[in-house]
Amino acid sequence: MAFRITDDCLACGACADECPVGAIKEGEIYTIDPDECTECGACKDACPVEAIVEE
Repeated sequence: MAFRITDDCLACGACADECPVGAIKEGEIYTIDPDECTECGACKDACPVEAIVEE
C-alpha cells in the first residue's frame, strides 16, 4: 500500500469523497483498504491536515 492515514486524521471525509474506488473506510480515524487502493494519490491531495502519507 502506498498511502496510510495517520493519527492526525480528523475524520472529515474529504479523502473518502475523492477516492475513485471507495477504498477509504469511515471510523474514528479513516483507513485505506490496501486491497482496493489504486495508489492514485487523490486522497493525499484532498486531506486538509496532511494526515495521509506515502509509505
